[in-house]
Formats: sequence, structure tokens, C-alpha cells
Amino acid sequence: MKLHFTAAEASGDLLARETIEALMQRAPEAEFVGIGGMELAKLGIYSPIDTAPLSIVGLFDGMRVYREVLELSDAAADHIIEADPDAAILVDSWGFCIRVGERVRARAPHIRLVKLLGPQIWATRPGRARILAKTFDQVLCAHLMELAYYEDLDIRAEPIGVPALSRGREGDRNAFFTRGGLDPERPVLLVLPGSRGSEIRRVAPALIAAARQIAEQRPDVQGVVLPASSVRAAFVSAFPTLPVGVSLLPEDQIAADAMAAADYALACSGTVTTEVALQGTPMLAAYKLGWMTWAVARAGLYRPKRITLMNIAAGDADIVPEFVQSGMRPSIMAETAMKMLDDEQARQRQVDAQFEALGAMGRGDAPAPGRAADAILAGLSR
Repeated sequence: MKLHFTAAEASGDLLARETIEALMQRAPEAEFVGIGGMELAKLGIYSPIDTAPLSIVGLFDGMRVYREVLELSDAAADHIIEADPDAAILVDSWGFCIRVGERVRARAPHIRLVKLLGPQIWATRPGRARILAKTFDQVLCAHLMELAYYEDLDIRAEPIGVPALSRGREGDRNAFFTRGGLDPERPVLLVLPGSRGSEIRRVAPALIAAARQIAEQRPDVQGVVLPASSVRAAFVSAFPTLPVGVSLLPEDQIAADAMAAADYALACSGTVTTEVALQGTPMLAAYKLGWMTWAVARAGLYRPKRITLMNIAAGDADIVPEFVQSGMRPSIMAETAMKMLDDEQARQRQVDAQFEALGAMGRGDAPAPGRAADAILAGLSR
């Protein structure tokens, strides 16, 4: 049995590696090939294609690299067809993966196509379910509620849970302070500036500005920055020097340890907010899209009032304070963070609310990668 995985960005690369590891346990005879990044490379799966240009968010950002998207879609389809796997699993990255899938389906219809994860049709454009069903054989969804969108469509849809909930290994606070040389008696402010180039450009400056204001007003606070490994070089290039009182964590620092040690976090909204919450750390979340993309989304494509998954899971509540678009103001974010740093009870209330939301998201269920592996194998056996 041969399986091909395609992952175009950091989150998909990680989920692909986790799923392959689960598959290796269940089907040790399987052969794996793929397109991805550093995570797949850890398994000895080296990508023949550089997917870095696809690490973008937004309708109009995608249009700017449209030609590259088409060229990479052609190259990815060529690689899949040449490998001739029993199944091709395309991970995250809706726009790219649907194009790759369409090309493979047209040229090699015998290859089983699996989408991992399904697009967030509960939040934007439910019509994507029909588009997906025209090309893919199977879709693995994060949420049970998504299955209703695929009823009466010719596609096998199965829920596997939220992948980030499977990454909840308890962080080691002591290891963080030992490795980083920081003072365990002083508060730690963790800055998580994103995992995409567009986030480093649009969100990171506001987060760093907020951290600078906190450091100036609260010199006892130790500000530390932990960019995703996929954009670390881009972050260092954009911020060759950091404000006094704010430092870049070393590359070997384990993210879970940093999250567990932090008293409060300033996070770019995304999967990382779930990972921070799993470590029992309160936070705020910030995000900014291109203005045209944001205008289109708010005109009808995006339905929830909130953008953070925990807030949505809690009924569009405001568990994690959100600072979005023009609301992403460093002074207000800094003020919010300092109030929380000064109020232990308020921090605990937010942590309790975050845990409750994580429960609603499926915390405690079987790990998503294992469920994905089981679903992929079951689909092949039919």
C-alpha cells in the first residue's frame, strides 16, 4: 500500500506527520511519499516542491500569487500521478488542495482522494461541500456538526476531532526556565506572532508593539517571543532587534514548555490559541487580513461573530479577548494584558472558561491523527 500526503503550510505539515506516524503503527507495511516541509522531512519524506509561496491567508493575497498557485498545483498533481499511490491525502490549504485534487481526478481517476481536514463550511461558504464532493472520495472533518453539510452528497464524510487537542502534552515549566535562563520569580509574557509570512507582516508588528509598551511600564515582566519554526527566519528579518525587556526564545525551546511557563500570552489567532489553552495559560488573540478580503468576508462569507475557535465553541462568547483589523491596537492590547497580569483571579477565571470551551471542542476524545489514520484505512478497505 502506498499513500501520498500533500501539505502546503505549517499546520498541514504537522498534521500530515502526525497522521503518517499513526498510520505507520497501524500499517507498518505501508509506503509513504509526499509534498510538505520540515515535519514530513523528520520522517524521511522530502518534498520535491517548495510550497512556501502558499503560506498565505485571504482571497486577495491568493490572487497575488495566483500564477504560482497554478504552477505548484500542476507540479503537485504531476508528483502524485507519478507516484501512483492507492490514496492521495491532501491536508488543509483549501484553495491549493482543491486545484490539485481536480487535476489528479481528471488525469488519474483511479487514485483515491482524501481531504484532511475539510474546509470550515460551518463558518464560510457551505457550498464548498458540493465542490469537494465532485472531486474527493472522502473528507475528514474536525467537527461532528460538519457532517450535515455532506448529507446526500457522493462523498464519505467522517469526524476526527480537532488536531490541536491531541497535542496537549503537559509543558515543563521548570525546563523552560532552565533552558531559557529566565527568572521563575518574575512574570512571563509570551508573544506568539504567527506561522505564516502574512501574519508576520500584518499581526506581529502590533503584538511586538504591545509587548514593548508592557515592558516599558512593567520592567518586572519578562517578554519572550516564540515564532513558528516555519517563519522564524522571516520574523528575525522583520525584527532584527527587539524592544528592551523582550527576547527571542532559542530555536530549541519547546513550545509546550514556554506556554506552560507563561503567565499571559499575546497570540496571533489560529491553532496556537488552542495549544496555549491546553497548557492552562490565559491569552488575548489578534488578527488582521488584507482589507479587501476582510470586507468580502464580513459582507457575507464569514458567519460567526468571533474568530477564535474556543470563543465560537462557547456560543460566540468572548472568553479570549479578540483584537481584529482596526481593533488590533497595541495600546489597548497592552492595557488588557497588564490588567490580567495584575489579577491572578481573573487569569484563573479565563483559564477555567478556556477549559470548558476545550471540552465542548472534544478535549478528552481519541487523538485526531489516530482517528484520521483509521478512517483512511477503512476507506481503502471498502
